[in-house]
Amino acid sequence: MSRPLSQSLSASSRISAARSFHTTRPVFIKVGDPLPGLDVLMENSPGNKVNLAEEAARMNKLIVIGVPAAFSPACSSSHIPGYIKHPKTKDFDAVAVVSVNDVFVMKAWGQTLDPAGDSNLRFLADPTGRFTKALDMAFDGSAVFGGDRSKRYAITVEDGKITSVNVEPDNTGTSVSMADHVLASA
Repeated sequence: MSRPLSQSLSASSRISAARSFHTTRPVFIKVGDPLPGLDVLMENSPGNKVNLAEEAARMNKLIVIGVPAAFSPACSSSHIPGYIKHPKTKDFDAVAVVSVNDVFVMKAWGQTLDPAGDSNLRFLADPTGRFTKALDMAFDGSAVFGGDRSKRYAITVEDGKITSVNVEPDNTGTSVSMADHVLASA
């Protein structure tokens, strides 16, 4: 007859196992971290892969803006236009707008918001959501968007390291990730 698992483990093993158990989810991205080094983002076409971690390491300053959906009302009318119009946006080497959408939607959305292409915003698709999940910025948007989507956020990066993370507390609101808030101290 075998003994229950709790009796089979030594006291030190049970204590060690208890210490490694956490009830809260870990936060994967924080100030001081590099961006995830994934080749999953796409710009303009499926063959044009972008690795923001590699690019950030070669840049002085970068902003990564996450949005729940391209062409959605708040994203198109205030969130992204706020960065296009803000004078401090030009102080950054690049501003990457990332959404869990396909590359064709992101390209069309970029052409709609910045038809002349004279802002330094880049519209990057994260079709599988892997970049978004690596940041721990995914949420279940099934009720509205049909699947997992990105929380609304703005991350600033300097010399390859994250310097600020601004995530909307309700995932989709427009307060802490807006250009006026994020760029106030930039």
